[in-house]
Amino acid sequence: MNKLNLPWLVKMAWRDSRRNRSRLLLFISSIILGIAALVAVFSFGYNLREDIDNQAKELIGADLVITSNRPVNPQLLPLLDSLGTRRSRERTFASMILFPKSQGTRLVQVRALEGQFPYYGKLETVPANAAQTFRNQQQALVDKTLMLQFDARVGDSIKVGEVTFQIAGILNKAPGQSGISATVAPAVYIPLQYLSQTGLEQKGSRINYLFYYKYDTPVDIKKLVEKLEPRLEKELLNTETLDTQREDMGQAFKDLTSFLALVGFIALLLGSIGVASAIHVYIREKLRSIAILRCMGVSAAQAFLIYVIQIMGIGLLGSVLGAALGTVIQQLLPQVLQDLLPIEITVAVSWLAIFQGIGLGLLISILFALLPLVSIRNVSPLNTLRLSLESTSMFRDPLKWVVYVLILLFIFGFTYLQTEKLKEAAYFTLGVLVGFLVLAGIAGALMWAVRRFFPASWSYLWRQGLANLFRPNNQTLILIISIGLGTAFICTLYFVQTILLNRVSLSASENQPNMVLFDIQQGQREEVAEVVKTMGFPVLQQVPIVTMRIEEINGKTAEQVKEDSTSGVSPRAFGREIRATFRSTLTDSEKIYEGTWHGKVPNPEDTVYVSLDKNYAERMKVNVGDDIVFNVQGALIPTVVGSLREVDWNRIQTNFRVVFPIGVLEAAPQFHVLITRANTPAESARLQQAMVRQFPNISIIDLELILGVMDALLDKIGFVIRFMAAFSIITGLVVLISSVLISKYQRMQESVLLRTIGASRKQIFTITALEYFFLGGLAAGTGIVLSIIGSWALAKYSFETSFSPAFWPVLVLFLLITGITVAIGLFNSRSVVNQSPLEVLRSEG
Repeated sequence: MNKLNLPWLVKMAWRDSRRNRSRLLLFISSIILGIAALVAVFSFGYNLREDIDNQAKELIGADLVITSNRPVNPQLLPLLDSLGTRRSRERTFASMILFPKSQGTRLVQVRALEGQFPYYGKLETVPANAAQTFRNQQQALVDKTLMLQFDARVGDSIKVGEVTFQIAGILNKAPGQSGISATVAPAVYIPLQYLSQTGLEQKGSRINYLFYYKYDTPVDIKKLVEKLEPRLEKELLNTETLDTQREDMGQAFKDLTSFLALVGFIALLLGSIGVASAIHVYIREKLRSIAILRCMGVSAAQAFLIYVIQIMGIGLLGSVLGAALGTVIQQLLPQVLQDLLPIEITVAVSWLAIFQGIGLGLLISILFALLPLVSIRNVSPLNTLRLSLESTSMFRDPLKWVVYVLILLFIFGFTYLQTEKLKEAAYFTLGVLVGFLVLAGIAGALMWAVRRFFPASWSYLWRQGLANLFRPNNQTLILIISIGLGTAFICTLYFVQTILLNRVSLSASENQPNMVLFDIQQGQREEVAEVVKTMGFPVLQQVPIVTMRIEEINGKTAEQVKEDSTSGVSPRAFGREIRATFRSTLTDSEKIYEGTWHGKVPNPEDTVYVSLDKNYAERMKVNVGDDIVFNVQGALIPTVVGSLREVDWNRIQTNFRVVFPIGVLEAAPQFHVLITRANTPAESARLQQAMVRQFPNISIIDLELILGVMDALLDKIGFVIRFMAAFSIITGLVVLISSVLISKYQRMQESVLLRTIGASRKQIFTITALEYFFLGGLAAGTGIVLSIIGSWALAKYSFETSFSPAFWPVLVLFLLITGITVAIGLFNSRSVVNQSPLEVLRSEG
């Protein structure tokens, strides 16, 4: 028997499992949902990446796109006009439009187009020929959401600025457009030749300039871009190609699939806890069988392998079932996420995802089952007489430490593969480890405290219930860890979901503004404010905005910073246009984080101290005391960073990354923003109509409308989060149920003994209920506290937002988990109280 006879070991594993397959099925149930979640997410991710690769041309619509957020230098135009075989131009900006028939107004994304773009894909319109006919006439394509909202028809008209366009067709889809983006910023296409007549190209208007190129002969676009880049970067122009589009889109949705995979991984971790819990109890009950095998000459290694083979077989079965379920579920994910994605998602069986899921399930089954399985090595023939597993505790068996290290390395490795961030992977692994240690410490402290301060004067039933917490074969440690970690994961998912869904806090309370008028020119400022007041609306805030960019930081230009990697300044600081303001005081959404606020420059020769948003300064790697030279539309203004501010960007008011003191920018070219409040949709419509007629260049954001759109968006995102979190929550409940169900076999003999000496049905139920109440209540309470601490850390450091957990959901979760624990514990006792002691012993013997 000393040789490892594999066929014999497999036969023994099969025979030994025959009487315990119902319990091993609980082990399967613990990992099926986790594997299903991961296979669904992996399959979705692989299909999505393939779709991005296949549809990248339709997403970008051209071979090369050059973009700028300001008018292009005329000296560069000959170069731009020399590129490509076919060329198109487009200017996009936000503006108000008016539907004369209904007098409805709406902020839209105007796309003024010239040429035959898109060269790949198409503008999908009704009628189909409208995508071509509108280009050469005073006509427009209007997004279908706008047509439905204002009950418009083809042939009706819209007014864009000073020009009225006939609606040539309904726009169903455009390259790179998703359902949600069309709802948030519906598009209106007009011919570029009519843009100047609209009067919307004002000073300070935020217009994006796009140049599209199609090559009819093969050209190495990558080499072409490398050749053009130095010249384009100098003029602050950006390029997009098929390769960059694939990379950007792939990275954006890799973040989505990584997040979903981590949620699925939490389900698998919960299942792993169930594996360890189930096998722990299973092996304790197999001590006599293992000891008998040892008496018959079976080696410790052979006994160990018999149960490893059992676990591998049952783990493989669970993984295959989970992979099959995940393949079915992944058919649903594209339907849920389609509105969020600008591409058509195909649904195909991903064998790579299936094999990954099965391999992962098998690995995690064995890894977590090893914790109790390594104890088999220490079972001797003497255990036929003295059933004890005390000698196999972790502290006396160094191999258990190796298993724990392997588990932590596995968790860290998987998390790192998903996030590709060492820091986040380390924090996640540390959080799991801390949670485990805290719960194990709580369990140990509970057993010590009950034993040390045992209430001898209490009634027999209370004493019996408490004594069960520390007696031999107690389940305190395994149940508190499994229930506690399950509760912590479930609760953390709930809190993170709440944090994500509350991230955008657009308030509709009576005191909050809900209308923003922007692109107000300097000469219109007083007149617009007067019209707003005359119509009965309050002027809550009126803010000047000056566009600028950074010329130098600490004496170094963009070119010098790129050449000198040791400068400590981010090259990204120079590439973006900045919209700054000037004022003498802080607003209520700001507070000084570091440095001193300077609200005024008394004399022109004095130092100009500016204030930066803290996060913006960190990204630029700029600190208090650093020198920055701003290029304010041709005028160079040297400044010093006087302070850093913490800004609440969720507040409905104008917030800025850069704030100047008064006495510097008053004479600079500027435009203004005015914030007011309308109490009803009718009042809002009245103000918008008046503004569009008198000041067509002014755009208005109706925050009530935006709030409705954001609610719809967040509902979809929230559904995805809840959909994936459901796997973890259900798995947690399965683990909770299976852990408590399995624990009944540890209490069976004691309950039979109590029946034998005359204990009533009610007394056994009371003792059992008290034991499980203490276990469930303490485990759930500890898990909730851990989740609150973890969620607070996530809110503060990852999401940079406040965290205020709701009391009632937490209380409901605590009572639910404690109640489930007690209910299942009582359910377990039915076989003892409903049958005679002899029947129970025969059935379990």
